Amino acid sequence: MAAVALLGAYLGLLVVGNVRTTVGPMETTMTLRPSFTGGTKINVSPLGSLRLQSHYAPVRLDVDVDQLDPVRSTALVDHPERLEGLEEEVARDVVAGTADLALRSVVAVVSGATALGLVVYRRPGRALGAGGLALALLVASTATAVATWNPKSVLEPRFTGLLASAPSVVGDARSIVTDFDVYQQELARLVTNVTKLYEATSTLPAYQPDPATTRVLHVSDIHLNPAAWSIVRSLVEQYRIDVIVDAGDTMDHGTAPENGFLEPVPDLGAPYVWVRGNHDSIETQEAMRKLGRDVHVLDDGSPVDVAGVRFAGIGDPQFTPDRSVESEEDAVERAAGDELAFALRRQEAAGTPVDIAVTHNPVAARMTDGRVPLVLAGHTHKRGNDVLPHGTRLMVEGTTGGGGLRAVEGDEPQKVQASVLYLDQRSHRLQAWDEITLGGLGLTTAEVSRHLPGDVRPGSSPSPSRSPSASGDEG
Repeated sequence: MAAVALLGAYLGLLVVGNVRTTVGPMETTMTLRPSFTGGTKINVSPLGSLRLQSHYAPVRLDVDVDQLDPVRSTALVDHPERLEGLEEEVARDVVAGTADLALRSVVAVVSGATALGLVVYRRPGRALGAGGLALALLVASTATAVATWNPKSVLEPRFTGLLASAPSVVGDARSIVTDFDVYQQELARLVTNVTKLYEATSTLPAYQPDPATTRVLHVSDIHLNPAAWSIVRSLVEQYRIDVIVDAGDTMDHGTAPENGFLEPVPDLGAPYVWVRGNHDSIETQEAMRKLGRDVHVLDDGSPVDVAGVRFAGIGDPQFTPDRSVESEEDAVERAAGDELAFALRRQEAAGTPVDIAVTHNPVAARMTDGRVPLVLAGHTHKRGNDVLPHGTRLMVEGTTGGGGLRAVEGDEPQKVQASVLYLDQRSHRLQAWDEITLGGLGLTTAEVSRHLPGDVRPGSSPSPSRSPSASGDEG
């Protein structure tokens, strides 16, 4: 009977479990769908979609933006003063639409399960039992959704498609941090900016960062992929990046002929802070130093001030460009991390504390716990974010070069990954960050996921969790 109730409820939702409703200037279709993870998905055809982790329950709310009222949408774009009162209107429309959807879903679930029960059992009592069980499941799912409702989810969207090019759809980084209590206003901002997206003729609206925010682009493990420079240059321009931080493995073998690959670095549009990886030789490091005053090489824990932020780092103590050199694994990395931690303590004692530490290997980075608010690393080709026991946040970037030529060694190409970090201009503390993920070879997909510092609690290992340190021929 449980199987009949579930299947009947699902079929009922497919047939009649949606409503057409107006939200501000938009005509939308709201639908309930079975889901293992819950949440809300907003489809903005043909621009893409954004997902909100609004709740955890076995049902997902899909909202399809079908069309706009041309008169109202044009008026909103041309006359911003008319936005006053839009928050309340949008909130009322959403409440009315979801209430209508809830009622329709009850009818759809009970009718679908009862009808299928009649077909299967051919007994009214058993059929009504299936309908009642389906109703109980829907009520339980709704209660779970209400209990896990997260109004802040609208501040932390995950973009796909062309919307990945417009993270300003939900506002700038500063408002994300300070406006936790204005869900309705942010929802209205979302509606307004979706309207602007539809009104755009040739390009999506430019990202408008908050002037009181320092923007850091975190990249790593480019591995001689020339496409990475175009990606970095595009991100610098779109996000108005103040400084680029490269956690190493720019090269593959660290040979002198590879040094020509570094020529685009001074022309990427922002100062470049770099630390040596295990695929970068000392010759690579010297070539990097010679690229000009806007290129800053970190080593030995010596600090540099760039864009008002103080950085310090240490080059990877190992040089393992291929399988002919055996990695010494974690012991030597921890020793390098201890050396960096000592340098950080020295800076703190001198009254000039470091804002961001940089290493290539996360094993070395973990040794700085408690000595710096934020430490950046790479090496594993897997993105990770961890708050260490003494409060230091460790951010590990994936491979911005898609693994370079190594990307073709596996069954699937590695994804291209980079992150934009938003720092308070006064305290230099992390406010929020956007994780940018592009498809592998061919760059056929794009996704931007926004996160807040509260996403990761001290001592936690969020997904993807920290993997064991990679050997020298991996990173």
